[in-house]
Amino acid sequence: MIAGAGAVVSTATPSDDPTVPSFTPDGLSVPEWAAQWGDWFVGVPLRIVLILVISALVLLALRRAISTVTRHVAEGEPAIERGVLRPLGRSEVGSVLLKANPLATARRAQRARTIGSVLRSTASIVVGSIAAILVLDALGINLAPFIASAGIVGVAVGFGAQSLVKDFLSGLFMLLEDQYGVGDVVDVGPATGTVEAVGLRVTKLRDGDGTLWYVPNGSMVRVGNKTQGWATAVVEVDVDYFVDVEEARALLEEAAATVAADPVVGAYLQGAPSVTGAEKLAADAVGLRLSVRTAPAMQWEVARHLRVEVRRVLERAGVPLAGQREAFEAYQERLAGGTAGVDATPADDADPPDGAATGADASAAAPPARDPRDTPVHEVVEPPEPPGPTRA
Repeated sequence: MIAGAGAVVSTATPSDDPTVPSFTPDGLSVPEWAAQWGDWFVGVPLRIVLILVISALVLLALRRAISTVTRHVAEGEPAIERGVLRPLGRSEVGSVLLKANPLATARRAQRARTIGSVLRSTASIVVGSIAAILVLDALGINLAPFIASAGIVGVAVGFGAQSLVKDFLSGLFMLLEDQYGVGDVVDVGPATGTVEAVGLRVTKLRDGDGTLWYVPNGSMVRVGNKTQGWATAVVEVDVDYFVDVEEARALLEEAAATVAADPVVGAYLQGAPSVTGAEKLAADAVGLRLSVRTAPAMQWEVARHLRVEVRRVLERAGVPLAGQREAFEAYQERLAGGTAGVDATPADDADPPDGAATGADASAAAPPARDPRDTPVHEVVEPPEPPGPTRA
């Protein structure tokens, strides 16, 4: 620009981006240059800072909320024990009703912690991804190639690690649905045992032989939980074919009543025992079934005590099991013979036959035998003299 004679010609170097000020104040006064940089800083950098700060605050709030909820669930603290309902939850009735089962508490705690970890990781990934996209957009970067590349990479990873994704999704739904937990005895097909740990990818089972099984969650087609809610102790008894079925049923009911009266084992029973007859009919046996509802994981202990008591009452009543009639009769005869031998006493009052002496008389009449060791030390036994010569 030409101002006239003697005027200084000044040119300003324009920037490629009109929103970004130049680093040199050529053609601009210092206040104008500072105002231009202030407008730019208030625009892009401040927007990025605000995005990062807001994202951090949102993530912190989400993680704190997830941790609080999972901690309450893991500790078993219900909603009525918090806030304005705290007096009701701390009342005597509330404390009795909210008494926790140790096994259920362990299961609930592990499930809550696992789900909380998954939710915290998911929240971090989602909030971080959204913040990164907003920052790139604020910098004026075209996001279409990034989004397309992320989609392609996601499809490739999905095809390559589909079994891993399947395991994670199956484990997440197992935890959410509470299909099983730590301490449960489950049958998952490949293995049967006690659950020691539940993860998002694998479940650890300890079988009866002590082997620790690592079962991927995605490979479980079906799961049978033997210790959830309640269980049933079942004892199958096959008695002899000619035994009175009603009598055998009464004996089994007596055995069940004896077990129910036990102060320790009887506490595991839930409900009255049930005895069904003629569940099995064979050439030498009639099958009876004794079943009773029990507490979770206690059906095996109750069944063992029932078998011991059933054996005792059947033996006392003389009822043989299937195929054991002859052996049972021989056992009873052997017991009877042993009792008779113990009870038998010698007939001391019987008169001896004529001319025979009793044991006391014979011992009195017989001379006492002399023991050579009873010979006094000073007594010397002289040898007999040799015979002398004979005279004619």
